[in-house]
Amino acid sequence: MESTSLSIIDILERVKNKESYFNEALTVVNDHVVRVSVMTEPYFWHLHPNSDETFLAMEGSLFIDLDDKTVELFPGQLFTIPRNVRHRTRPGGNRSVNLTFEHVDLQTQRLE
Repeated sequence: MESTSLSIIDILERVKNKESYFNEALTVVNDHVVRVSVMTEPYFWHLHPNSDETFLAMEGSLFIDLDDKTVELFPGQLFTIPRNVRHRTRPGGNRSVNLTFEHVDLQTQRLE
């Protein structure tokens, strides 16, 4: 990924006309990447064996399903999932926009 240091990134402009699933790396900070995603349908159950994953809701709401509970994030709320914790995400409505913070070499293990 090209360096974005000393550059303004207009996140809302990047997602303005996205009406289907969209995921893009915005910048790298040390050994982590900041991504923006537009969710319009559930993502599959999975875990990350090598990284925690932090979600920050920006628009709409985001459900994070865990084995024992479901967390709902609203704009401005942040939630971290530790590595090796099984989870899936889904929009709380037709569309949610979220930032994720994760290791640049994130591994995703799909689960059934």
